[in-house]
Amino acid sequence: MKFSIDRDSLLNALQLVTGVVERRQTLPVLSNVLVVAEEGRLEFTGTDLEVEILAKAGGVHVDQAGSSTLPARKWLDICRSLPDGSDVQVSQDGEQATVTSGRSRFTLATLPASEFPNVEGSQNLASFSIEEGKLKSMIEKVAFSMAHQDVRYYLNGMLIERTGEHLRMVATDGHRLAMVTEPGGDASSETIQSIIPRKGVMELARLLHDNDEPVEVSIGTNHFRLQSASMVFTSKLVDGKFPDYQRVIPRQGDKIILGAKDTLKGAFSRASILSNEKYRGVRLQLETGLLRITANNPEQEQAEEEVALDYDAGDLEIGFNVSYLIDAINVLAGQDVRISLSDPNSSALVEDPGDETTQYVVMPMRL
Repeated sequence: MKFSIDRDSLLNALQLVTGVVERRQTLPVLSNVLVVAEEGRLEFTGTDLEVEILAKAGGVHVDQAGSSTLPARKWLDICRSLPDGSDVQVSQDGEQATVTSGRSRFTLATLPASEFPNVEGSQNLASFSIEEGKLKSMIEKVAFSMAHQDVRYYLNGMLIERTGEHLRMVATDGHRLAMVTEPGGDASSETIQSIIPRKGVMELARLLHDNDEPVEVSIGTNHFRLQSASMVFTSKLVDGKFPDYQRVIPRQGDKIILGAKDTLKGAFSRASILSNEKYRGVRLQLETGLLRITANNPEQEQAEEEVALDYDAGDLEIGFNVSYLIDAINVLAGQDVRISLSDPNSSALVEDPGDETTQYVVMPMRL
């Protein structure tokens, strides 16, 4: 294997695939990136056996076709340290690869390409095309609500649901829920629900860009795959059943907090400073024309915020984890926020009044 490539193209490809490579591996080859060089084509693949990323590089001249695996992070660090605009030559001889650029020369240990595993595909259940920026936006609106290392393993990921009417993404950690819906679909298609694991979701959010270029998405029986002009992303799916999220969404909230997003976010943020660092609880007291937010901590310190509202639906006192409220408000796109409540024991529904596609549910807490 022998090829030459400009440093920027090589760096872009290596950055794409190295993000999925874990620093500590049980298999030595998983610390490497697979390189496949053919006439006019150069591909890099990184995997951790759960997520696989294949990046295609341009600006390459292949002198000798072949394949091998090189240490991912060492190669990336070398590439980063080279001057902008430089050319890089890579050649393999036996169990070593030589990376040369100008007067710099590096020799790296390699492992055979035959030892490199791949994430196996499965029977395809659904395929569709979507704008890259739209998909990125949907993921960012729900990803923060995923559980992290929960014993209910099916919560450590994001539900992607495809029906004849919509594409929907849902995430929950049992205390809050985020849901975003993109209308439109194939009227003849069946409902398909799959859970993308947390790492796959975070990698997708990192890889996708804010543009209107179409990407192809396919969902199989045990894999999720996304293909763009420059990469192919594959993730195994979580083998489990996602909770019935429709039952969680409150429908009868008759006590409405409607205010400016920045005003409410500021009030919650200031009150949170003196909340209990472990439980992050704040108390919301609603009365005619006023929302009062109070927080206490074990040091007997107290914060109180008052927000004037156009409200006349009866008094209500309810407690929430303030971090959950702030997280939901942060991802709303508009200038206003609507929080629908019903009683002290029922969840709150947080929405953007001008956007019906996104909903956030926050469970109350006892203070």
